[in-house]
Amino acid sequence: MTERDTYRTIEKPSEEILYKEKHSKFFGYAFPVTSEDEVKAHIEALRKQHRGAVHFCYAWQMGTEKTSSRANDDGEPTNSAGMPILGQIQHFKVTNVLVVIVRFFGGIKLGVGGLMSAYKIAAQMALDASEIVEKTIETEFVVHFGYPDMNKVMRIVRERNLSILSQEMGMDCKMVLSSRRRDAAKVEEAFEPFYEVKLERLAK
Repeated sequence: MTERDTYRTIEKPSEEILYKEKHSKFFGYAFPVTSEDEVKAHIEALRKQHRGAVHFCYAWQMGTEKTSSRANDDGEPTNSAGMPILGQIQHFKVTNVLVVIVRFFGGIKLGVGGLMSAYKIAAQMALDASEIVEKTIETEFVVHFGYPDMNKVMRIVRERNLSILSQEMGMDCKMVLSSRRRDAAKVEEAFEPFYEVKLERLAK
């Protein structure tokens, strides 16, 4: 069975969407993210943009092999906002994604069921407005070698179609390389005959 080495995410921030329900306005946004610091930055920016809003509810999911997620109701009744948003992220089968729904209260209470429906629809609209793409999961290696072995290393880089992420050249050289995860074992095999070249797979 071929090991899965792709994941779905969004290419760039979505366009702003607006969903209205009983005079309440729900503005929806989706962002590509890879850290909680990015999550905080996007939410802070939206708080400045929508100073009159009552709630900034959100959910995110991150990770390509093992995923983690979080949902935040931001003052709405428990599980009436964050979880419906997270449910849509999982329904779209995307990761490294943050969805934020900004609510302006319209004076009429929607009830828990109404809120769950509104946040679900707004999250769905935000993800529908996003460009969803498939990306490959990469495995990274660090390789140490002497300058005389440069040609051997570069030949493997070309033959295995490896990406050079960084390099330090001198008498003692160091490169950080990446390959598709499914090709990682073949990369290690390619370096095995050269005992003077040290290859290490980096943990994620």
